Amino acid sequence: MKKIFLSLIVCILMSSLVLAQGQQGIHEPGTGIENPELKEAGQGTGQGQDNDQETGQGTGDSSEQEVGQGVQTNTETQQQNQGEETQIQNQIQTQSRVKSGSYTTENGKQLQIQEQSNNKVQLKSGKASAQTSMEMIKEQAQDKTKLKVKLSNGKNSEVKVMPDTASEKAMERLRMKVCSEENNCQIELKEVGQGEQVRAAYEVQAQKQAKFLGLFKTKMQVQAQVDAENGEVIRVNKPWWAFLASESEE
Repeated sequence: MKKIFLSLIVCILMSSLVLAQGQQGIHEPGTGIENPELKEAGQGTGQGQDNDQETGQGTGDSSEQEVGQGVQTNTETQQQNQGEETQIQNQIQTQSRVKSGSYTTENGKQLQIQEQSNNKVQLKSGKASAQTSMEMIKEQAQDKTKLKVKLSNGKNSEVKVMPDTASEKAMERLRMKVCSEENNCQIELKEVGQGEQVRAAYEVQAQKQAKFLGLFKTKMQVQAQVDAENGEVIRVNKPWWAFLASESEE
C-alpha cells in the first residue's frame, strides 16, 4: 500500500510539473515547447530594432538632403555674387580728360574729337562741327563714351546731343536749310544762364538773307541756343527790326 501511495504522489507531482510547464510555454531544448511571452518579447525587440533602423535611415536621408540643399544654395549664392561682381566690373567707368580721337557715344553715334590751340576742342559728328573752350572730360565704360563739361557752379553737365543734331534743331527754328560756310554758320558749345541755372548749350549763329520793308536786301544775324543735354531749343535771337523784314529760307 505504501508503494502504491508513493507512486500516486509521484505521478501527481509529475503531472503538476508538466501542466505548469505547459502553461508557461517554456521552450526546453528537445521538447519543442515555446514560451509565447518570450516569443512576443523577441518579436517586439526585433520590430523595435527594425523601427530604430528605419528611424536611423530616415534621419540620415533627411540630414543628407538638408546638407545637399545647403550646398546647392551656397553654390547658387556664389554664382549670383560672381554675376553681380562681373556686372559691377563691366559698369565701372574710367574718367579722364578728353583727348583727340574717335569715340562712340552711349546712343551709338560716332564722334571725332580734335584738340586745338588755346585749350579749345573741336567736336565733329556727321557734317557738323562745333568748337568749345569748356573743360571736357570723358567717362569710358567698355566701348561706350560719355562726355561731360564742367560748369562754373562746380557741377558737371552731360553732353548727350551731338553737333549735327543741334544744328538741325537750330536750323529748323531759324527757318534755314543748312548750316554752312556760305551763310557763315558757326556752332559753339558754351555755358549759358546764370547761377544755378547755368547749363551747357550749343550756340548756332548764321547770316540770313532778308528784305527790309520788303524792298531793301540785307543780311540779318540770327542765333539759336540748343540744350546740349536734352536737345531743347532754349533761345532764338534776331535783330529788333526782324519783324519789318521778310526772311528767305536758305
